[in-house]
Amino acid sequence: MQKIRFGTTLYIGEESLKRLSDFKNEKILIVTDSFIASSDLLSRIRSYIDSSTEIMVFSEVIPDPPIDNIVAGLEYSKDFPATILLAIGGGSAIDAAKAMFYFGKLTERFNEIRFVAIPTTSGTGSEVTDFSIITDDEKGTKYPLITDEILPDEAILDSGLVAGLPPRQTADTGIDVLTHAIEAYVSTSANDISDALSEKAIRYVFTYLDRAYKDGNDKEAREKMHMASTMAGMAFNIASLGLNHGIAHAAGARWHIPHGRINGILLPNVIRYNAGVIKGNYTKNTTPAANRYAEIARFLGLNAGNAQMGVRSLVNAILALEKRLSIPKSLSEWGVSKEQFESDKNVIAEAALADRCTATNPIAPTREDVISILGKSFI
Repeated sequence: MQKIRFGTTLYIGEESLKRLSDFKNEKILIVTDSFIASSDLLSRIRSYIDSSTEIMVFSEVIPDPPIDNIVAGLEYSKDFPATILLAIGGGSAIDAAKAMFYFGKLTERFNEIRFVAIPTTSGTGSEVTDFSIITDDEKGTKYPLITDEILPDEAILDSGLVAGLPPRQTADTGIDVLTHAIEAYVSTSANDISDALSEKAIRYVFTYLDRAYKDGNDKEAREKMHMASTMAGMAFNIASLGLNHGIAHAAGARWHIPHGRINGILLPNVIRYNAGVIKGNYTKNTTPAANRYAEIARFLGLNAGNAQMGVRSLVNAILALEKRLSIPKSLSEWGVSKEQFESDKNVIAEAALADRCTATNPIAPTREDVISILGKSFI
């Protein structure tokens, strides 16, 4: 038996920020980063909030927030009796707010508080998931906090907020969307509902990511990628993820690689591994995951006469997309040295195997499997 919960109310489209005008006589704690706090974006969002509402802003969220960043936010706001927690930003800001929300509820600070998320990137889907990723700087790894307790009550999806996103960030977050959707589709916990969400998200990425990357003001492309991010988030909130994210959490933290970029570097080799491809040889021995990847190839209109063709076509399509988006082909191209790789690969492999996302990978990997994938991704 599976439990499927859609607990987040979505406000979508132009002027969806008007939802904020409904909040009157509230006390809103805004959690964001310093860039957004100093930008016109925050001023625009605040302009929708009624003057009867008191606002406090914690703007010290840093990328890949560590636990001390969460503690700092809780300490900063300890004397502010918030009734609404409003997360504004990309995955880091929303994840930090989720962790603050979780630990605040443990201490009964946030028992009677509404949690609202406004994403300003199209990538993590964090606004509709019960996942939060917290970094351990000392150990150089990331830990997923997964609990229904941190699912936002509401999310406001206004694609106008991402119109100014630079091409590099558009590419990284877009590939994160693709990885979410593909991993959810081949997850051992996938079902018809998560499949439908994953399929739509994958179609949107292959149709609109190029356009959003080339022209940030392409309104339709931005809208569709914003929806793709949310749909992929809903999909993996049902089905979870897989080994790609398990490795990415550890390797990204260790080598300081943006999350979407490390996912993109790993994705072709994780697909090959899950599909049973050995040393680049697309054999006739297929795995269940190979058939699922072939389904993706078919609905994308790629050559997929059999499972092997489908896997190869999908991998080639991903590689071509990543080339157009200037995603590095390998860890070494990103800048990981041979010495770093050899020093860290065993620690990363152990962390990846312990990561909760890896539990729903279609094949149960060994330490040697993970090291092999890392090796193929390094060259």
